[in-house]
Amino acid sequence: MESGAETQKKPDFKETSDYFKHLSQFWTDMTYLISNKPSSLTSAGPMRKLTMQTKKISNEIIDANEDLIEFNTRLTEYYKQLSDTWNEAQKRFNTKVPEIPNDIEHIESSKRVWIDIFENSFTQLFDSEKFGENFGKLITSELELSKHWNNMLTVLLESANVPTKNDLNEVYKELHSLRKRVGKLEKNEKKSGVEHNGK
Repeated sequence: MESGAETQKKPDFKETSDYFKHLSQFWTDMTYLISNKPSSLTSAGPMRKLTMQTKKISNEIIDANEDLIEFNTRLTEYYKQLSDTWNEAQKRFNTKVPEIPNDIEHIESSKRVWIDIFENSFTQLFDSEKFGENFGKLITSELELSKHWNNMLTVLLESANVPTKNDLNEVYKELHSLRKRVGKLEKNEKKSGVEHNGK
């Protein structure tokens, strides 16, 4: 007869992650509700703004957790592929050059063999579909993480009344537009000045 512990199914990673996300969002919502009590209405300035934005930051951290796990998984696989390729190439080199060379001529030829073997091994790795797929997912997860960090940074900057990247981009666009308009006006002024002097 099986005991209760043996019959219970182990939760998989997705279930655990979803549970963590649900639990984290619950406590984030509770903190948000507590911070919005009438007693907190008397606080002012950036801290009040930051308190109001903590839910956004917490949700970004929770969402970033899954992307961080994916990134770490892909990064581990990336280094595993590199290390496996290195070890395999080194084994091939050791079979081709079993003895340590003693003179300059043998050292140079061993070096050329080493370079050829490693170059071929790593070229095969970098051309493989498995490496390309993993590397693509690694970059994608890194970009997703970067998006989460940027979102959190934007919330923090807005809370501190510091211009965000979007604010600066709008200023640069407006500045560019103004420069173009001033350039056109100066060009038109020079044209009209030449026409008046020519008459």
